[in-house]
Amino acid sequence: MVAAPRAAPTTTHPPDGAARVAAFFDLDKTVIAKSSTYVFSRPFFAQGLLNRRAVLESSYAHFLFLLSGADHDQMERMREHLTKMCAGWDVEQVKAIVAETLHDLVDPVIYAEAADLIADHRIRGHDVVIVSASGEEIVAPIARALGAQHTAATRMVVADGKYTGEVEFYCYAEGKVSAIEKLAAAEGYDLSRCYAYSDSITDLPMLGAVGRPTVVNPDRALRREAVTRGWTILTFSNPVSLWARFQAPSSTTVAATAAVGLSAVLAGAVGYRLLRKRR
Repeated sequence: MVAAPRAAPTTTHPPDGAARVAAFFDLDKTVIAKSSTYVFSRPFFAQGLLNRRAVLESSYAHFLFLLSGADHDQMERMREHLTKMCAGWDVEQVKAIVAETLHDLVDPVIYAEAADLIADHRIRGHDVVIVSASGEEIVAPIARALGAQHTAATRMVVADGKYTGEVEFYCYAEGKVSAIEKLAAAEGYDLSRCYAYSDSITDLPMLGAVGRPTVVNPDRALRREAVTRGWTILTFSNPVSLWARFQAPSSTTVAATAAVGLSAVLAGAVGYRLLRKRR
């Protein structure tokens, strides 16, 4: 029997009518230590969605990504590769694979420092938003598990339940800014008081769109920009299994509890640890 997760910490909220604050987090190399798309390449292969060559190409691209980050040309090539690769995939099958493997694949590569930071923002009453160029079918479950209130991610065109290979919205560079501004208008965020976190120079527009930008594990180009602009630079280097600190869930309950259970763990247990440190 799985132990019940601890309750989330009490959060504070701005007075009625006051502008709200959000913290916008890039996902890959900012919150998790690997590419979110690459993480699921093996189960996609096991389910017949990828062939062996595609897995090898994905592994090589991931190696380059970890080594030096991704510039504009690399991101464009990646977009073309991913759209061609997923053309014809069944959307519900993709969602099922992500749900079934989320705990085993994503939990161990979440940066503990990012989890602490997310918990801190929630304690302060800030909304948490995950903003990623990866597909929404991958990003949304990870965001829910992290306790994020909103997600902005790349959306593919779907027809008859399958991906057509065309992109409806590419959540990258200026696209991230458009998504943030649209969400800010809907939720009443004051972007001048909001936070943003990213590792990549391609996210310079997103970082510049808020009043409190911070770079995390920055690539060389972003580090230079951060130094020039006087932005805070953080190093996250401790990916840990957050569920391992508690009783491990059974394999039959992982898919059903990952979205709500890990959210409570991150916001509650990690947040509680933060509060104890401040005493």
